[in-house]
Amino acid sequence: MIIGKVVGNLWATRKDEKLNGLKFLVVKKQLNKHAYSDELIIAVDNVGAGIEDEVLITTGSSARISLNRQEVPVDMVIVGIIDKMDYIE
Repeated sequence: MIIGKVVGNLWATRKDEKLNGLKFLVVKKQLNKHAYSDELIIAVDNVGAGIEDEVLITTGSSARISLNRQEVPVDMVIVGIIDKMDYIE
């Protein structure tokens, strides 16, 4: 799983028909407590996340399972909005 921060939305009017109805968000992957990657990743939103939310992302076949749609060509799905995170550095 990946922890990240939502930094934007993505709209695509022309896409595989199996992607219709899905909401795509642009996310920066968290590297440590204070830093995020400059690399942007795109994940399907399955929980109603929004800009600035810290989110939990699942990848691979687990992503499709979370959508209950095995035929959807996605490999990253937001499955949680993080309220609080405690850890030791």
